[in-house]
Amino acid sequence: MIEKFADEALIEVSAGSGGNGCVAFRREKYVPLGGPSGGDGGRGGSIIFEVRRNLRTLAHLRYKQSFKAENGRDGEGAQRYGRNGGDAVIAVPPGTILKDADTGEIIRDFGSQEGSFLFLKGGNGGWGNIHFKSSINQAPRRALPGQRGETRRLRVELQILADIGLVGFPNAGKSSLLDRFTNARPKIAPYPFTTKIPNLGVLALGSTRRDEPGDRDIILADIPGLIEGASGGAGLGIRFLKHISRTAALAFLIDLSQDNYLEAFDILYKELETFSPELVEKKRILVGTKTDLERTAERLEELRAACPGETLLGISVFSGEGLPELAAELGRLAVGTAETGWKTEDKEA
Repeated sequence: MIEKFADEALIEVSAGSGGNGCVAFRREKYVPLGGPSGGDGGRGGSIIFEVRRNLRTLAHLRYKQSFKAENGRDGEGAQRYGRNGGDAVIAVPPGTILKDADTGEIIRDFGSQEGSFLFLKGGNGGWGNIHFKSSINQAPRRALPGQRGETRRLRVELQILADIGLVGFPNAGKSSLLDRFTNARPKIAPYPFTTKIPNLGVLALGSTRRDEPGDRDIILADIPGLIEGASGGAGLGIRFLKHISRTAALAFLIDLSQDNYLEAFDILYKELETFSPELVEKKRILVGTKTDLERTAERLEELRAACPGETLLGISVFSGEGLPELAAELGRLAVGTAETGWKTEDKEA
């Protein structure tokens, strides 16, 4: 399953070379000594990156790693110009970053923007000999070759775009929450590391105010569970931590049925801080999960006392307890509005 999700690719791109200019002369029955008539070569095709919202990964760049635009055609006699080469258009998903493969320099960060980016312009076509005619040289036998197209090696990286990132240990209930809140259908099973790739889902929120009828959608990102030592490479989560770097806020899910419920937040916090101090500066909420189980009500209060100053909610995906309140809080963190309601009527039974 990991192989189907690709968030990095190494590719080589080459702009097309321009066509060569032509050396030719006008030769007709009654014009035996006509002047130069060599046309210009065509321009080479360019390398263009285009953001496509229907793409979610870079898997298509794993199968095709070399992209070359067409060369321009050579010029011909009778002042016929060569045809321009076709462009090579490379589709990428939103959140893509282009880097120089050798230096690591960021060339373009697409973020959430749409549109096209002309990366390498094709080589200009060479001039034909018609351009070199002068008063002292009526029959020039000179033409210019086309300009060579440039070749570059690129590292393409993807950082998925989401409003809220779900963070927690394996089996903390992240995938179950995503399944309950959204139309995403992540794999759910009672064993660790069920989630091996990031999953996205759209949480539909509707205003609870009569004078504010508009709906709001926020995107939730579920990444593989973290374990202690993840920032040093342990487990699967470290590979995908970059995917929550663009989120507006984080939700730390803490399994109240586990014995480490009091230390869980501190461990997760330290792992994120070691990976990137910017992650722990984001807005956040703590979510105690599985409140339908025995003794979790007391543990929720103990966790609240152990984390003063933190916003903490208790939920049960099984019973639905606390889910409307959590949806409203996630909406506030993502879009800055507190009066939002989870559109439960859109959820499947």
